[in-house]
Amino acid sequence: MPPRTTDSTSGRPDDDRSPSTSPVHPEPEGRPGDSAAGAGADSGAVGSGAVGLGAAGPDTVGPGAVGPGAVGPDTTNSGSAGSNSADSGTVGSNSADSGSAGSNSADSGSAGSNSADSDTAGSSTAGSRSGGDGDGTAGDRPDESDSGSGPDAARRVAAVRRAADGGRRWRALHVAGCAVLLAVAVTGGAIAVGGVQDQGAGVDAVSAAGALSPGELARGDLDAGIASLQKHLRAQPRDHGSWATLGLAYVEQARTKGDPSRYPQAERALKRSLDLEPGNDQALAGRAALAAARHDFPGALSYADRALKQNPYSERALCTRIDALVELGRYDDAAQAADTADDRRPGVPVFTRYAYVHELRGDVRTARAVLERALSSANAPGDVAYVATALGQLAWNQGEYRTALGHYARALAADDAYLPALEGRARAQAASGDRAAAVKGLEQVVARFPLPGPLVALGELYEDRGADGDRAKAGDQYALVDAWTALARAGGANTDLETAMAAADHGDKKEALRAARAEWDRRHSVHTADALAWALHVNGRDEEALPYARRATATGYRNAVFLYHRGVIERATGADREARTHLKAALDLNPGFSPLGAREARTALKDLEGNR
Repeated sequence: MPPRTTDSTSGRPDDDRSPSTSPVHPEPEGRPGDSAAGAGADSGAVGSGAVGLGAAGPDTVGPGAVGPGAVGPDTTNSGSAGSNSADSGTVGSNSADSGSAGSNSADSGSAGSNSADSDTAGSSTAGSRSGGDGDGTAGDRPDESDSGSGPDAARRVAAVRRAADGGRRWRALHVAGCAVLLAVAVTGGAIAVGGVQDQGAGVDAVSAAGALSPGELARGDLDAGIASLQKHLRAQPRDHGSWATLGLAYVEQARTKGDPSRYPQAERALKRSLDLEPGNDQALAGRAALAAARHDFPGALSYADRALKQNPYSERALCTRIDALVELGRYDDAAQAADTADDRRPGVPVFTRYAYVHELRGDVRTARAVLERALSSANAPGDVAYVATALGQLAWNQGEYRTALGHYARALAADDAYLPALEGRARAQAASGDRAAAVKGLEQVVARFPLPGPLVALGELYEDRGADGDRAKAGDQYALVDAWTALARAGGANTDLETAMAAADHGDKKEALRAARAEWDRRHSVHTADALAWALHVNGRDEEALPYARRATATGYRNAVFLYHRGVIERATGADREARTHLKAALDLNPGFSPLGAREARTALKDLEGNR
């Protein structure tokens, strides 16, 4: 599954205050020594979600397909909590990773065709609307019509779903046509479905005259919160704090609703905040979250460091810093940053990242203990759903399907519409042998948000089932992945990791290698190493692939997809003994890691055993 993606973190109303001098936080065995994360520390693994498949990680797609959360092969992501994403990405009050999403993470695909920019601070075209505060700045007045609700959106969603039911019509479309339908599906879905729900909390409690805090926004109805902020900013256009909160809300909306067209809006709102109050930490932390959501992890790290210079206790900046270091493959620095965040701002957003850093280093015991403590301290439904899903993804990665299903059930009891949990449950059902329930569950997920992780997972289930028309149905899912990547790029997101993993198994192999090399040039995480190894393999370059496959497994991260990829590459290079070891390890760890990949692993292992 993709790496857990954490493209964003839920803010808290007291984000600018130091925590109590005696915070209650986990003290797991084997915890690294306390140390302050320096301004230049890197982060990286977790974030890729946002898109669960979060910030998208390499596991997001492919035989290991992306798991809940994350953005990417990186989400729950990237196969796995997508990643936990991170996928993607992932705010404490809302999401897991891995996803993910998607996956995130974060970066999900909504059409940029709706000129969704027009919503941020008024207009997508400078000067198309008169400015608001008398200083001549175009687009200062937010447009309430973009807050994310309305009957037209619901009608569009219904129309797209009817179209999706007509298999023959879908198969007649070219990728460009798929992109158009995906655009309508995602933007319409983002408007119709609504944000994280926590009845009675947050938005409704805020007076009409006041702006919302990040914490209140995260715990309430996201769309209603954005509408309230827009209304407030029309009356108080020089309120830099509310512009920053609006920018963060757009980042969160992009992550939770698969709508990357919100990223340009977020960028404008955050820029407006910084124009009004240069160097304010809330806007800098928002720029960090936005950069992470777009998979610009060096940029995310830089903005997070700037925010922390202004406010060392900024929860969002602390969390984004961990995410960026993880995604950059700087795991020692990420562990140090997680310790620092745990000391300064212990809480669900920090605990989940702390756990993921340990999981990436093979310390599953500590990761599970920290997540269980986080779950015991979670109160808001969004926090419960987020942490329970992370526990489900961790269990799924270890092949503990019954345990994973129990965690997903708890997540869905808290929020029955939480997509990473719905996706994770479907994956666990498939691995447990209940393919019918898995197909039905993933069909429901992609009908709402057609993101790469669940699209690939559903396509592989269709291929594995092999009924009449299933191959064509699978092809439709893979074509929509291409459409999603195009739409995400239009929103300013980097999608090379998702492209590399999806195209290697289900698309243009040369494009997969191009994208994997490009991503490796940017960052050296375990997910990018695995993606590059696999892309080289499918292009017949196994000798070149082997060092990257070894690097992907070098941290001790227990990921069946990585082990499977390494075993296949070793077999291709004539290292039969090593191939047997790693193929067996993949199947022992998580025998249902992918319907197609697991089947191929069993076949290859049987052939190797027969040739001994």
